[in-house]
Amino acid sequence: MKISVSIFLTVLSAAALAEPGAVKPVRVDFRREVLPIISSKCFHCHGPDASARKAKLRLDVREDALRERDGEWAIVAGDPAKSELIARIHSKDEEEVMPPLKEDKPLTPAEAEVLRKWIEQGADYDVHWSFVKPQSPALPALPPGMQARNAIDHFIAAKLVADGLPQSPEADRYTLLRRAALDLTGLPPSVQEMVAFEKDTSAEAYEHAVDRLLALPSFGEKWARMWLDLARYADSTGYGSDKFRMNIWPYRDWVISAFNRNEPYDRFSTEQLAGDLLPGPTTEQMTATAFHRNTITQVEGGTDDEEYRVVAVKDRVGTTMQVWMGLTANCAQCHSHKFDPISQKEYYQLFAIFNQTEDADREDEAPRFPLKTQREEEGKARVNGELAALLVKEKEAAPDYERELHEWEAGIAAKPPEKPLPEGVRATLALEPSERTPAQREELGAYFRPLSKALGDIAKQLAAKRVELAKIKPLELPIMRELAADKRRVSHILNKGNFLSPGEEVSPAMPTSFGPVPEQKADRLVLSRWIFNPENPLTARVAVNRFWSQIFGAGLTEIEEDFGTQGQFPSHLELLDWLAVAFQSPRPSGLAWDVKALLRLLVTSHTYRQTSQVSEAAQQKDVRNRSLSHYSRRRLDAEAIRDQALALSGLLSPKMGGPSVYPPQPDGLWSVAFNGGQNGYPTSAGEDRHRRGLYTFWRRTAPNPTMTTFDAPSRETCTIRRVPTNTPLQAFVTLNDPVFVECAQALAQRILKEGSGSVEERLRWALQLCLGKPGTEKQVAALRALFDSEMQNYQAHPNEAKQLAGSLPAGLEAAEAAAWTVVANVLLNLDAVLTRG
Repeated sequence: MKISVSIFLTVLSAAALAEPGAVKPVRVDFRREVLPIISSKCFHCHGPDASARKAKLRLDVREDALRERDGEWAIVAGDPAKSELIARIHSKDEEEVMPPLKEDKPLTPAEAEVLRKWIEQGADYDVHWSFVKPQSPALPALPPGMQARNAIDHFIAAKLVADGLPQSPEADRYTLLRRAALDLTGLPPSVQEMVAFEKDTSAEAYEHAVDRLLALPSFGEKWARMWLDLARYADSTGYGSDKFRMNIWPYRDWVISAFNRNEPYDRFSTEQLAGDLLPGPTTEQMTATAFHRNTITQVEGGTDDEEYRVVAVKDRVGTTMQVWMGLTANCAQCHSHKFDPISQKEYYQLFAIFNQTEDADREDEAPRFPLKTQREEEGKARVNGELAALLVKEKEAAPDYERELHEWEAGIAAKPPEKPLPEGVRATLALEPSERTPAQREELGAYFRPLSKALGDIAKQLAAKRVELAKIKPLELPIMRELAADKRRVSHILNKGNFLSPGEEVSPAMPTSFGPVPEQKADRLVLSRWIFNPENPLTARVAVNRFWSQIFGAGLTEIEEDFGTQGQFPSHLELLDWLAVAFQSPRPSGLAWDVKALLRLLVTSHTYRQTSQVSEAAQQKDVRNRSLSHYSRRRLDAEAIRDQALALSGLLSPKMGGPSVYPPQPDGLWSVAFNGGQNGYPTSAGEDRHRRGLYTFWRRTAPNPTMTTFDAPSRETCTIRRVPTNTPLQAFVTLNDPVFVECAQALAQRILKEGSGSVEERLRWALQLCLGKPGTEKQVAALRALFDSEMQNYQAHPNEAKQLAGSLPAGLEAAEAAAWTVVANVLLNLDAVLTRG
């Protein structure tokens, strides 16, 4: 007799339940266990997208999943043996087994058992966790023996106890200061900050240090980098030509300023989405709208402007939904979303909101907004100063000029010139000086001044300076602006996403599954208010998860870009919800959506302040530290690696804002075929050579190789998170890149200048500077041996010493400088320097 696997399991389970004293089975959690399985394995054929649905079976809605079809039931609540879903999972028939073998991998035995138990327990459905408005849960009681500095630690400690993991003790003061400095400002603590921290012996010394870091201008520079990835900010237009976009940098500076002045997250966002639609928009609000002008623009000849305008609009829809709501809306541009409740019609209703702006993939980047910039003001001040000086010279030379003019007129009267004079000049000369009008005198002067020895050169210089002044105009930033009422576009569903195949007409609107939809006509401002409606379940969760990820290395839900059913269940859902509610609620100061307050809360928690030492239990039970039993060590991001090297060496320029700069990069990197002749790389000199990485000119088709080697994106599209990699190329960069060699040379000279005493004492000073804490005697001994061997080597090879040492101050020998340069290079490449510990 043949018995099906599903029936056998049902009988076996029933027998177990019948035994006296049997343990009651644990109830299956639909959101945590079932939904991820059916979403990834079933929804693409049996989900929200009606056009792709097979067998008229919909498994994302309980009523439909339990409905009878031709005498069969996919799911019979409480009875797995009668459920066709279970039978298909275990079928040996390749034509019947589900998921289809040709389309997907079969379910694992563990996954199949989860579905069987779920059906047996009644096949209860629950709404996907992120589609439910977050509620602030009660604070868990602090387990005995656990430490807590704020609410975060209560949630983390409760999970640690449940997972059988210990809590780690607090890291030492040096480590905490360096960790917080790098996370909040992207720079290591300065010598002055370290001294101030050592002197502050109060119980709140660390909190005081955090407050100082939050108030630094470098805070905005650090956090702007994260946002520029989301905004796909770059200094070029993208595609094959990838022409320079020299007028976009004021948007980058606006982001830095917004973080530094702690603009509330809701206002910060609204100004970028719809600053031009606010009442009486300010210059700053218009600047903010460049967020959606960072889309790539196709300027090659022979392309269809409308095609690429539509591409840009789609990009704005997808970017908006990913950045603020953590949803992959662009999946619905060709068909209804297969996994999340966004229909194709709803997608194109969102599209219709963004389809009403003036920009149209034009090379002139219109519409543009004139901005007064520091460069413009400085340029005008310089030229006006030079003009004033020339006018003084002109006045001083006036007597000589008048004498020359009188002599010239007398000569003309005595002997007419061979070259005929202009008619107006001849008419003026025929008159007595007292009879000439001001206009005639000016015409005569304009003709004679270039011939004058007294004023000829001055006149030429004045003319050139006036031309130069006329060319100094306000920078014109690409911005968002709505079309006039008589030019509004009609929007359609685009069949298969094709702009040449319009279907049903649609009106601007928002999806209905994520909170109440406003009744008024939808535009970008209404959309922004819908995103920040307190009933929207996603916005606050997505935001706090992103900030958490930046501080702890991974989000509470690790897949930051997808809060839909294909995403990851949070490691600490109650904590995520508590943070989300707290973030959008007014603080004691009255400020809601307070970014600095949120970051302060994160970095002052015991969870953040833990040592990075990993317990044996964590190594066995939680290799990826999802329970947060210790601080997760991780490498610095691309910009911070470079910025730190510049800061430690003393080369880092504190200059903020302004046009992007051009640090050294390999020759010929921009020598591409189709770029409108823009292939020369003007390597910056002076302090611009050593600006923070944030200010590096970002060309999409050829971004700075140092940055991309350390996982920086091209920014052709929105990048929600940078996925770290480890390759040998990264060591080649930090050992050999011109900037890092310059940093090693400068750090060597700094050690000799600011360190003092013996070689060992200088090495201790250098280790303290680079590590942010005292080095060990073992490290000092290893570096001393390296210094001695390199000193001996370069004394024997003076030409190599001169080449490595670079430019030297008076009194410093090349061999000694070269030996210290090698030591400095090693210091900058230490694992403890390149990572947060």
